[in-house]
Amino acid sequence: MWQPSDVFELPLDSWVETAIKGWLVPNFREVFQAMQVPITTVLELLDMGLQAIPMAIFTIVLTLIAWAVASRGLAVFTLISLVVVDLIGVWTQTMTTLAMILTAVLFCAVVGVPLGIAAARSDRFANGIRPVLDIMQTIPPFVYLVPIVMLFGVGMTPGIIATIIFALPPIIRLTNLGIRSVPEDLIEAAYAFGSSPRQVLWEVQLPLALRTIMAGLNQTLMLALSMAVIAALIGAGGLGLTVYTGLGRLDVGAATEGGLGIVLLAMILDRITQALGSESERKTPGLLDTLRSLFRTRTPANSSASGQQSAS
Repeated sequence: MWQPSDVFELPLDSWVETAIKGWLVPNFREVFQAMQVPITTVLELLDMGLQAIPMAIFTIVLTLIAWAVASRGLAVFTLISLVVVDLIGVWTQTMTTLAMILTAVLFCAVVGVPLGIAAARSDRFANGIRPVLDIMQTIPPFVYLVPIVMLFGVGMTPGIIATIIFALPPIIRLTNLGIRSVPEDLIEAAYAFGSSPRQVLWEVQLPLALRTIMAGLNQTLMLALSMAVIAALIGAGGLGLTVYTGLGRLDVGAATEGGLGIVLLAMILDRITQALGSESERKTPGLLDTLRSLFRTRTPANSSASGQQSAS
């Protein structure tokens, strides 16, 4: 059966290779190297800090956090899980993985929340960024590992950059969704009380959208953890490297230890962030509470003005 490729075939592989090797790498290699500096700095600080904390203190603190934000059951699970992680001998790798995940999630939040706010405020920007987010979510990570290695080299930081690319879309999408879901009558009431666009954003839209934003942060966290093993292919360390080394040596025991550490860490972080989202839902002000707070913030000014008029 005749196919178009029998007559003409697009040399896409040659185009991409020429664009990256012939133009992007020679002209912008220094720019991409400079982009690694803040990520490397945050990663090294977090890694050194987590590695310096004794296991017992870290376990107690995280257990208390789980108890405070969630429940006693999650606190017990956190305690048992961290003890198991230490007993199987992967505590150091777990702290390195945690530093990598926290770094990736931090930069995802710093980049994703403002982009989500911009998408919520502009339909044109939202429509323009949607195909980019679709590509970032659907393209296999192995596809962009090669250009990342060519642009950034190998090591922990390129692995985090690959993780950021993979895990960024959920927080952008859900920030956009959360802000767009704020009732229009509440926004109009805020403007009627004299609020500026910045006050409406910080005092009305973000508090009411916080639960949805936290759900996006939770999804970003889970996707970042799922990249732990893949990032090890380009030099990232931690539990992903343990799993990858076990796979290369067909050492099922080592791979199981690394996989168990990732699973336990993912469950702890998932439950804590979900609990934080539920807590924000309980603390989110309603329509009447928000209107009262807006009215209260402007009452002193009105009363002082009336006082000055009566004095005169």
